[in-house]
Amino acid sequence: MPSLQETRTVVTLAPAKPAGLADLGVPLVDTTMVKKGRAHEYPQLLTDGKIGRPSKTLRVIGSNGRGRGPSAKLFVQFEVFGDNTAAPTNGVGFEAALFAGSQQLASLSSSSLFLPYANFWYPNRFVFEVPVADFDQADRLEFIAKPEEVRTV
Repeated sequence: MPSLQETRTVVTLAPAKPAGLADLGVPLVDTTMVKKGRAHEYPQLLTDGKIGRPSKTLRVIGSNGRGRGPSAKLFVQFEVFGDNTAAPTNGVGFEAALFAGSQQLASLSSSSLFLPYANFWYPNRFVFEVPVADFDQADRLEFIAKPEEVRTV
């Protein structure tokens, strides 16, 4: 059975305008702070070196939402293509690490991706709650597509 290799990509986070956040439900008050970052494309390779699962438009949006209490949320959004492989059952998902410089602030993970069929792009969106202090310090997120066995279709 073919296997996908672990793939890592880094998304730099920078302060941003609180625009375009309505579909995320972010409370927009005078004290709302937003950080955004993006990675355009990143392929996850099979162990034989061929592209096994391409992904694109990885966006990370963070908001401290201080207007409604001390909380911070990170939205991780991307599109994943079910190429000529499919994950058995639910798959293994991804991991992410939030950093300030070289210091890791938080570890995040998801147990599965929305990828029901091969040969089609599927949007995926995940939300994580992090301490406000971590959000304030964060300058990048390392996204880790985990290795997994896949079946060829």
